[in-house]
Amino acid sequence: MTEAVKLIKLAEEARERAYAPYSGFLVGAALLAESGKIYTGCNIENAALGPSNCAERTAFFKAIYEGERGFSMIAVVGRAAGIPAEKGEICTPCGVCRQVMAEFCRPDFVIVAAADEKRWKAYTLQELLPAEFGAQNLTEKGAGI
Repeated sequence: MTEAVKLIKLAEEARERAYAPYSGFLVGAALLAESGKIYTGCNIENAALGPSNCAERTAFFKAIYEGERGFSMIAVVGRAAGIPAEKGEICTPCGVCRQVMAEFCRPDFVIVAAADEKRWKAYTLQELLPAEFGAQNLTEKGAGI
């Protein structure tokens, strides 16, 4: 089993824990740290919508809290509740999640967007976020630091 397929399976398991009563769109993510440890996450919605959190960010925030700072790959699986995996579509991370990835990952960080373990596509962060906003955009004057 390839590393990508292993992560897809774990993302699918994480998807089962999603709390999405408003959109009905369940997402799971599995993040591989350079240490070899895997962190999973699911999306968690809120009636006010703004406080909701995506699966990818849940996994990243867990990993960051645990002290991880280097990452090599993430798998993301998402589809509406009740849709079987074989009928799902490939799900890529939203723009906010891509920006969080840009904070902690190199441009060659691998994002595996999956419908299931047979239908997936690997992208680099550079491909999905070619002109990210990052520390290089901040200056002493602009950032007030």
